[in-house]
Amino acid sequence: MANEQKSLLARLHAKPDKVEEVRTFLEDALPLAEDEEKTVSWYALQIDDTTFGIFDTFAGDEGRQAHLDGEIAAALMEHADELLEEPPQIEHVDVLAAK
Repeated sequence: MANEQKSLLARLHAKPDKVEEVRTFLEDALPLAEDEEKTVSWYALQIDDTTFGIFDTFAGDEGRQAHLDGEIAAALMEHADELLEEPPQIEHVDVLAAK
């Protein structure tokens, strides 16, 4: 199995008039994720017209917690009321297999 053992899966439901802002927020977050030493992989996703996601992986709980305490999560929570229909749904997930 690859180094990834822990992950986060987040769903973001954008307000219909804030879809472009959410897309831009996620695209602009990539350099922040790249700077996170303990984040193995980070993906920003668009699931449907107004639903977005973030999936990221970590070697262990320490990296996952560092990400939750980091700049992306802080910025997301700071702008959640403005951009999202509801609070982000963030799940702690264990990676069973990875290539």
